[in-house]
Amino acid sequence: MSLPILDNPAARRLFLHRHALIEPPTGPAKGDDLLSLIHRLGFVQVDSINTVERAHHMILWSRRQSYRPRNLAVLLEKDRSLFEHWTHDASVIPADFFPYWKLRFSRDAARIRARWANWHGSEFHAKIEDVRAHVRENGCCGSGDVGEDEKRGKGGWWEWHPSKTALEYLWRSGELSICHRKNFAKIYDLTERVLPDHHALPSPGEAETVDWACNAALDRLGFATSGEIAAFLDLITPVEAKDWCASALKRGEIEEIQIEGAEGALRRSFARPGLAEEATTVPEPPNRIRILSPFDPALRDRKRAERLFGFYYRIEVFVPEPKRQYGYYVFPVMERDRLIGRIDAKCQRGEGVLAIRAFWPEPGISMGAGRLARLEAELTRLGQFTDCRNLSFADGWLRG
Repeated sequence: MSLPILDNPAARRLFLHRHALIEPPTGPAKGDDLLSLIHRLGFVQVDSINTVERAHHMILWSRRQSYRPRNLAVLLEKDRSLFEHWTHDASVIPADFFPYWKLRFSRDAARIRARWANWHGSEFHAKIEDVRAHVRENGCCGSGDVGEDEKRGKGGWWEWHPSKTALEYLWRSGELSICHRKNFAKIYDLTERVLPDHHALPSPGEAETVDWACNAALDRLGFATSGEIAAFLDLITPVEAKDWCASALKRGEIEEIQIEGAEGALRRSFARPGLAEEATTVPEPPNRIRILSPFDPALRDRKRAERLFGFYYRIEVFVPEPKRQYGYYVFPVMERDRLIGRIDAKCQRGEGVLAIRAFWPEPGISMGAGRLARLEAELTRLGQFTDCRNLSFADGWLRG
């Protein structure tokens, strides 16, 4: 029996719909409405680079343009309806999900203790109890409040002093939580004080966590291989996801489906039964342009984005400047349900200027008057969001 096929336009739209990028980016973006959006996404990656705006704020603004950074701080630091921890990278996550992170805490406790000893040296092992006692007795603290007699590095994560490493270890293993950030530096406290209700909940069993993680991933991806399911939250192993898919397939909870890529190749994936029919109900995307964060959840899996959209993207932050193809921190640009290019922009906050250095359209994308007007309209909205309301275009900014 042949498998159902989801053609590429339908696959793109369904995937973007699951990631809240098909509907217009309007509506309320604080309180329960913002929390609901983050639930829908599953997580929002946190990143410190502030070329235009930090990744977590860009991700939320691109979906709800009434969003402002203070709205996230309320959920994280006051309501405690979100917590910050690790998926594939540091992320803000609905606090309702916290019990399922306990499996990761226990696994990381052993794995990181040994791994970091190779990277940072084993000196931090002797500091764990001291740091734990310091936080318990003195309350929340940052890395500058512990190990005051220890040699400081220049700030790279590989140069952490032993007590800083112990702090991070206690966070990664779940004993500490981030209660807030100060100038983006993490401030930690005991998890039982930051998230008392969630901390007190019993730990789900391993099988329950695997089942939850796989269902949560598939529902947000729409369709996925077992490897993509495992990688989405990065809570479980690829083998655990593969075994879950095999069992769920036998139970009839999922089915196999062929997904057409941008180049026409078919890729066998898993999906809920009837996904092809559901794809026909996805609304038409608005005829507007959006500027996305390089860490947008829809683009986190670079290979998936390349297969679905024919869009090859690699961030060049760590590439030496002479070897960069585009720029230090270049933003993907989406129009309707296609990725049409990338833009190099930077906020010059002292002057209130959003400086556009270059825009590279994808092959086959022509920049006529209408598309240029839509791009400028979105840049204007981005300038309003970042309080850089004046646009400045470099000579020769339109490339290709």
